[in-house]
Amino acid sequence: MASSPDLFPEDKEKGSSFDDVQIVHAVEAAPDRVIVQRFGVLGPFLAKLFASGVEARGVERVPEDQRETKNAWNNLLMWWSVNAVLTTIPIGALAQEVYYMTFGNAVATIMCFGALGGIATAFIAMLGPITGLRTMIITRFSSGYLGGTIYSILNILTQLGFSTTAVILGGQTLANINPGTLPLVVGIIIIGVCCLVPCFIGYNMVHVYERYAWMVAFTIMLFLWGLGAKAGYDVNAQKAYQDTGKALSADVLSFGGIVFGSFSGWAPVAADYNCRLPADTPRWRVFLLTFFGLWIPICFVEILGAALMTIQNPAYTSAFTNGSTGGLIAQVLSPWGGFGKFILVLLALSVIANNIPNTYSTGLSIQALGRPFALIPRFFWTLLAFVIYTVAGVAGREHFSTILSNFLSILSYWTAFFIVIVAEEHFIFRRKNGPLGGYNLDDYDTPSRLPIGIAGILAGAFGVAGAIVGMAEVWYIGPLGKMAGEAYGADLGFELAAGFAGVTYPIFRAVEIRLTGR
Repeated sequence: MASSPDLFPEDKEKGSSFDDVQIVHAVEAAPDRVIVQRFGVLGPFLAKLFASGVEARGVERVPEDQRETKNAWNNLLMWWSVNAVLTTIPIGALAQEVYYMTFGNAVATIMCFGALGGIATAFIAMLGPITGLRTMIITRFSSGYLGGTIYSILNILTQLGFSTTAVILGGQTLANINPGTLPLVVGIIIIGVCCLVPCFIGYNMVHVYERYAWMVAFTIMLFLWGLGAKAGYDVNAQKAYQDTGKALSADVLSFGGIVFGSFSGWAPVAADYNCRLPADTPRWRVFLLTFFGLWIPICFVEILGAALMTIQNPAYTSAFTNGSTGGLIAQVLSPWGGFGKFILVLLALSVIANNIPNTYSTGLSIQALGRPFALIPRFFWTLLAFVIYTVAGVAGREHFSTILSNFLSILSYWTAFFIVIVAEEHFIFRRKNGPLGGYNLDDYDTPSRLPIGIAGILAGAFGVAGAIVGMAEVWYIGPLGKMAGEAYGADLGFELAAGFAGVTYPIFRAVEIRLTGR
């Protein structure tokens, strides 16, 4: 990539200034010159680090002349690798473990609510090539600089939560290979370190790993389906325990919220991995590849989790009771002896593919908190995220199912109103003949040119209100959630969060544009 010397900050004439895109050009063209000036004594070390292949780019916009087509198919393959993994199995298992649903009802719930989540996430992914921006930066065009910061905080917590559940389950599985030989804590740390390496290196390494990781993991899922069938699936196993009537509807809605969260949880990071594609990449292609890259593997593996829970063999029941999902999977593979243990190791390591986007995007979301954070290299925040979720995994290792069910339910609440607000901004206010006539992408880091954000923040607050009145958790049941169910209510949190935000945002945003012009 060619770049003239006058692009670099140390070469600019007195009184001149550079916009963010020019600085990105400079960093990409000769990172050592820029970084030496920016970081002083640390500059030479960082320059060598970036020159060795560690990604220098953070949340700066990718200019059109720096886009590339080489990772286009990763809109499908990456999400396939990320989700055809060990961590997806326990989500399907919750249908029987927590909600006592029959296999048929579990399958229907997974496929229907999964389709909703897949559509929502695929839409966000479309915005990556259009804008050349990371997902959390895109939110600034609807909710302003402050609103984008709020979303970044929520996303940091979300990705750290995902990472915590991933390293716990991976550690559980490693510990169950030869019970009593590998402490669970050590297993968690091993998984965490393996996840860190590609994320530390950055974007290109992430895409290389995710392009191929699905092959091994998906083959293992086929093995598990076959071995489970040999052990004996009983699709009517839960029939005697399943609720009926209003209580069954409540179970479907509550489990459906968890399934939706397992899909929509990727929406806040979906544009992070295709923002380097050319701006003229067909939108329908990005949408369809992302949708099927999510829907097929997640449904396939979550349904596997539900199917494994129907095995009525006492040895399998005991394995789940004593070792959670990791113990059950170890039991499923036990007929293969030593080879089964080898497969179990590979399955535990499949968590790496799932946790890479969490770790990488956490660093980006921290940078998106504001300029002071963006000045610190991305890899530092990635390293900090690794430390936090590994410690959290060690601390919460004995409460995996509780963490998973509560976390995914709450996750679906905020991602629902986040998606609705971004979508309404795009389709109503940013259309070519709309009030704002599209995106002025050079404004992404200039608060005075972005929306004030009051409309987005207020609509988000209404979304939170909708979630509160509709949620049904162990620790709280909202009034509408209680009315929709029986003893434990029905979780309507994500539906009402989306609905409340969807109704209020266009009104608030229209007023905001009329008063401020932006």
